Amino acid sequence: MFFHKHPYDPYIKANTETLIVGTLPPPRFTTGELIKQDVDFCYGSYYNSLWLYIDKIHNLGLDFENTHRAIEQRKNFLIANKIGVCDIVDSCERDKIDASDLGMKNIQLRNLINYLKQFPTVHTLLFTGGNSKNGPEYFFRKHLKDHNLKLEVVSDIVPRIHQFKLNDRIIKTVSLTSPSGSANRAIGSMELYKKMKKENSKFTTFDFRVLQYQKWF
Repeated sequence: MFFHKHPYDPYIKANTETLIVGTLPPPRFTTGELIKQDVDFCYGSYYNSLWLYIDKIHNLGLDFENTHRAIEQRKNFLIANKIGVCDIVDSCERDKIDASDLGMKNIQLRNLINYLKQFPTVHTLLFTGGNSKNGPEYFFRKHLKDHNLKLEVVSDIVPRIHQFKLNDRIIKTVSLTSPSGSANRAIGSMELYKKMKKENSKFTTFDFRVLQYQKWF
């Protein structure tokens, strides 16, 4: 049994307004066995393309390698744009050592509501995935129930938007299409993607995410 502990503390500053919320980075980030193209920071996996989309949207010229410079580049972007990262899973156990959300067992969640109370400037949560089992929105809904809170639909069009009230604050949630390659099949089945692909045969799932993400990043 592999104990998969999140290797990074939440990255939130006093003026953070938007939080990226995922689950866990791949197990190699916990064991420290990174590959050359990984970045030892949130969403630093070479096989998770979130920073590729952000780099494309903002033309940042990011390095994609296991260096201190690459880490600082990402931190500088987050700080400049008042974005933080607070994945919702603190730890889990796995029979198989992989990054599958469905493979997580005995899951311990972070108290995201408590972080929101500590950082009152946060008004938007960006989930890196929808409400499928063991995804970030799925866990957050479960977490809200423990606090007698629930999401209300704002828009049911992908990316789906919800909101909830925390004391006197309205906090918005946006369920982005996952940046991992495993979501490409789901994108391929979306009518909007099919329409865009028909209009432009060179249009890709990468392009689709860039269009979706640029509104929120």
